[in-house]
Amino acid sequence: MNIKECLEEYGRPAALCSSDGKTEANLHAIISPLRYKNKMYLSGIYTEIGYNSEGHYLYIGPPDCDLSDREGCYLISEGIKYRIDRAEKVYFGKEVFYIWAIIRIIVEPD
Repeated sequence: MNIKECLEEYGRPAALCSSDGKTEANLHAIISPLRYKNKMYLSGIYTEIGYNSEGHYLYIGPPDCDLSDREGCYLISEGIKYRIDRAEKVYFGKEVFYIWAIIRIIVEPD
């Protein structure tokens, strides 16, 4: 089983959207909350609609959907929008094996 098949079997369906809301790619990815080992991700902000903990998530996605060069794009999975904070390619030898990213929930007013 290759990484793409594994993600399709065990990952969540997601869509990569451009800043204007158009879907650029449909994919499957693993999205998991980051476990806090230090205070790096513990800060939050108060907004007009309440406290936003700015939770960070780990994204593992297919190698053919590079998030590192997608300025202004965001992900949607199960109705939740995520901003891409940082993304990198992970290699196996000379080939891109998967895309690793830190993503954050986008909080929007209703």
